[in-house]
Amino acid sequence: MSREHHPEPEPYAAIRAKAIESLLVEKGLIASDAVDARVQAYEQDIGPLNGARVVAHAWVDPVYRERLLENGTEAIAEFGYTGAQGAEIVVLENKPDLQNVVVCTLCSCYPWPVLGLPPTWYKSNAYRSRVVIEPRVVLKEFGLELEESVEVRVWDSNSDIRYMVLPERPEGTEGMTEDQLMELVSRDSMIGVARLKSPAEVG
Repeated sequence: MSREHHPEPEPYAAIRAKAIESLLVEKGLIASDAVDARVQAYEQDIGPLNGARVVAHAWVDPVYRERLLENGTEAIAEFGYTGAQGAEIVVLENKPDLQNVVVCTLCSCYPWPVLGLPPTWYKSNAYRSRVVIEPRVVLKEFGLELEESVEVRVWDSNSDIRYMVLPERPEGTEGMTEDQLMELVSRDSMIGVARLKSPAEVG
């Protein structure tokens, strides 16, 4: 899916934040590229690392995995990941014949404690509207082409319930440690728009 979308009206808070950032840059108090780097870090690195740790632990500990699927909020809290944006988190398990995909059709509800800041495309009207109507087409645009035999389920996050996907453990990872497994887990796989590759495929 193209990550470039038609411009949408920005909310007042976003416009105000940009104005403050511009003023601070103008006065030489911060550098614009430093702000961009910080936002990118929280979108792609710092935040999703929490989720990756939860996923990796679930892969190696069947008992924890069951707790995670039964009560995601409590199981995730065992790692200390809590907060208002993750008041109730439901974890959805992907399987060879099932691909779960998460969206928020109203705004951008997202499990911040485990995934950090929502990516720009997740908040766009294009993703929010199209993934519900034509999920296979959208997934293909993300680079994920599924067989017809694979069921696709789209889950709509809201202010009460946030969803996170437990991706399938890639083949060829049986002897890997949790830290090594964490490195395989991507943010997009925990939203459901990507599947993880095996170490052999990556290498």
